[in-house]
Amino acid sequence: MPLLVLITAHAVVAAALPALAARIGRAVWAVAALVPLAVLIRAAALTPTVLDGGAPLEHLSWAPSLGLEVVMRLDALSLLMVFVVSGVGAAVLVYSARYTEEGHGRESALLLLFAGVMLGLVTADNLLVLYVFWELTTVVSFLLIAGRGRTRGHRAAAEQALVVTTGGGLAMLLGFLMLGETAGTYRVSELVADPPSGGYVPAALVLVLVGVFTKSAQLPFHGWLPAAMVAPTPVSAYLHAAAMVKAGVYLTARLAPGFADVAPWRPLVLTVGLVSLLLGAWRALWERDLKRVLAYGTISELGLLIALFGYGTRNAVLAGEVMLLAHATFKSALFLVTGLIEHHTGTRDLGRLSGLGRRRPVLLAMAALAAASMAGLPPLVGYLGHEAYFDTFWEAVRIGSGTGEEWILAALTAGSALTVAYAARFLWGAFADKPGVRSPPADDAADRAPGMAVPIAVLVAAALAMGVWYPGTEALTDPYAARMPQLQEPYHLALWHGVTPALVLSAGTLAVGLLLHRDRSALAVVRARLPRLPDAEEGYRWLRRGLDGAAVWFTRHVQVGSLPAYLTVMLAIVLVVPGTALLLRDSPLTVPPLWASAVQVPLAVVVLAAAFALARVRRRLSAALLAGVVGYGVAGFFLVQGAPDLALTQFLVETLTLVIIVLVLRGLPARFGTRPGTLRIRRLRLALSVAAGVLVGLLAMVASAARREPEVSAYYTAHVKEAGAHNVVNAIIVDFRAMDTLGEIAVLLVTAIGVGSLLTLRGMRGAGARTIRSRLPAADRHPGTARWDVPRGEWLPEARRLPAHDRSMLLEVVTWVLFPAVLVFSVHLLYSGHLRPGGGFAGGLVAGQAFALRHLVGGRVDAAFHRLADPRVIAGAGLALAAAAGLAPIAFGGEPLSSALLSGTLPVFGHLELTTSVVFDTGVYLLVVGVCLRLLTAVGPLQVSVEETVETGGDAPGAPGDRGSRGR
Repeated sequence: MPLLVLITAHAVVAAALPALAARIGRAVWAVAALVPLAVLIRAAALTPTVLDGGAPLEHLSWAPSLGLEVVMRLDALSLLMVFVVSGVGAAVLVYSARYTEEGHGRESALLLLFAGVMLGLVTADNLLVLYVFWELTTVVSFLLIAGRGRTRGHRAAAEQALVVTTGGGLAMLLGFLMLGETAGTYRVSELVADPPSGGYVPAALVLVLVGVFTKSAQLPFHGWLPAAMVAPTPVSAYLHAAAMVKAGVYLTARLAPGFADVAPWRPLVLTVGLVSLLLGAWRALWERDLKRVLAYGTISELGLLIALFGYGTRNAVLAGEVMLLAHATFKSALFLVTGLIEHHTGTRDLGRLSGLGRRRPVLLAMAALAAASMAGLPPLVGYLGHEAYFDTFWEAVRIGSGTGEEWILAALTAGSALTVAYAARFLWGAFADKPGVRSPPADDAADRAPGMAVPIAVLVAAALAMGVWYPGTEALTDPYAARMPQLQEPYHLALWHGVTPALVLSAGTLAVGLLLHRDRSALAVVRARLPRLPDAEEGYRWLRRGLDGAAVWFTRHVQVGSLPAYLTVMLAIVLVVPGTALLLRDSPLTVPPLWASAVQVPLAVVVLAAAFALARVRRRLSAALLAGVVGYGVAGFFLVQGAPDLALTQFLVETLTLVIIVLVLRGLPARFGTRPGTLRIRRLRLALSVAAGVLVGLLAMVASAARREPEVSAYYTAHVKEAGAHNVVNAIIVDFRAMDTLGEIAVLLVTAIGVGSLLTLRGMRGAGARTIRSRLPAADRHPGTARWDVPRGEWLPEARRLPAHDRSMLLEVVTWVLFPAVLVFSVHLLYSGHLRPGGGFAGGLVAGQAFALRHLVGGRVDAAFHRLADPRVIAGAGLALAAAAGLAPIAFGGEPLSSALLSGTLPVFGHLELTTSVVFDTGVYLLVVGVCLRLLTAVGPLQVSVEETVETGGDAPGAPGDRGSRGR
């Protein structure tokens, strides 16, 4: 099964889990676990090929002309990470079935989605694709830490993790772009095989390593990881021990073959990694919360991994790979043990726990094995890793390369001793009998320990198996390590090499670590005399308060609440930036003919006269109508120039916009407010307006004269037949530039939702006035309003809600006749767009006109159609249909957003030709219809004029009593 299919399966199954959880409850976790298990099976099947030097590659061209591609590659390092991500992920999902009390659908979906995102990250062979998955891990981590906003602490921790890791990710993205542009490729494998040098490369590497350090919680960016321990234990075990925090380690290992010898790579990773190793382990010795002990221990061990991989030699990388496997197993197992302890006792405070080892001997045995692997005891895999890095740097010191290996070995030795100390502290704090401490009673009433213990046992067994079966561990780790420079004799994993310096160092660190734990009181005296290091979490809070204060100050002085001031600033920037560039460049300037057709002259007079009058009027309705005149005049220019599609779209947009603006204006004062400002300010605005207009005209002429390449229209005209079209404009929208269209309709949908929400919120503020008014008898509201044309029948169902004096039989009958005809015409424009003027966008706008007509006559279009479909559903379905139509060709071996021409002969109809892009165009049609309906339903509550509301004593939107109208 291809990697892309497996990654997609994570997302598809995750999307279905919330609905499935409502039916099967906890069993949804088992369904989720099947997906990473399938990945494990697939990875195991590919293991012989990968270990023999193969690297299965999957390539998906997204936009070949732009160099955008999705490339997935499985080599030895990716295979190692896949086993970690999917193996630990499956264990955590099984554990969560018994741990999680509520929200099974949401939590299982997010954990499974995270597994899929990590799978994409470790197999991506394109820097930009890797970055996308990198940031998706941040987003899903935020959702998992915050939960459903359980407490303020959860929300603050999630925000801190998001801010820190996203900030580092943005720096990393800039580094990726600099590397990719310097090397001329964004393929990771090509970049490492032939690394660029000089230029921006050193700065790019620093930026990339900033992203590495933030994601892997290295000093000074480490504060978010201990704060994230408020998350549920399965989240901590998976994201913050085995997966997400390993992303930085993985990227270090991925880039090390090409850049380990490039300054300042090695000094930077060794300094940050070894400092994090020592300070993280030191801090772990003094924490009381078991999860925070493990969190600071994770910071320490991640520093060790970054130092080993960043050093970039064969033996160091081999030790790093073994320690990566060891850390994934023992640290996730210890986190899950902590969750089980909390499940039994209700606390993680090691000062309140006592005697749990006597009551839970099996749990103690599993925790002891995991802690032994962390401390480096044989025959566990952690011991293999400790022996490997001790031997590597002892030999480096003996050879005497003169690059500070003595200090590296000293730091590794001290860090290992501290690791033993906090491993012993964890076991003592969780399970030992403490005099005078009475542990909280165990909760055996609803004991689910067996189901939670099985995944822990599997992880511990894996740590033991990898240590005992060290030939298999070396077979898995050696292929990637062999790519590194080999400065020493190759080291091979074994449980016994004889009495070697590495064995002596291992035994020494074990003894020193146990002594440190036993004499913590003496160590505490030393700690009290040491200078207090800055607290990372407090530093983050201080920095955030400073940024918030600066933002408030800046906003107070910039956001003055004046639309004319904002427009003035924008026009000034347009004049300064493009205007300066235009003056400094020797730009060609040709004066075009004043007109190409005599019809353009009266059109120009109408447009200019309307624009001039628009600047002078004081009534809002007049301004809206004049703006419409300008738009209609421009549509006339399109028509004269032979662009009927553009003219049709312009006419439809102007009409619908005018209707919506008029509906909104009914809730605002009839006149514009008085324009404050001195004569100098008014003259400044006039000068800016004239200058901006002149600049835009000059830019248009320069752009027209600066063309050097052949007109792109010639290409479209020559290839339009291949799309099965006669209408070039529609073929461009749904065939040649379908990606642009997809992005544009997505933006249109988001904008419509935002605007509709704002209008609806504003309309609710005047709802009371309409309610009062509707309850008054018609004679009291408008005496003498009996009219002959008030309909007695039900021509429009929604119109019966209107007062009698607001109804007209003539308008209702005309609307009743025109509405279906206009809708049929809109469908005709949709399906004939490939052959003649029309298409999905134009057809959707025509349908919008039909609904606007019904809205104007019947009062509220949502009252008539709310049972058929929600406008948001229609618009969302349109976007989904367009996206599905764009992705469908992938399933048939084609490229995204490509189309096929189908032809055949049918009885009665004869020969027919149909292009599959009509499905994409149908999605555009539905989205435009949904957006129109959304806007109409949003402005519906505003259909009460100020004068009508004053009659009832109510406050309408925009009335003097409505604060929302002030400052207009």
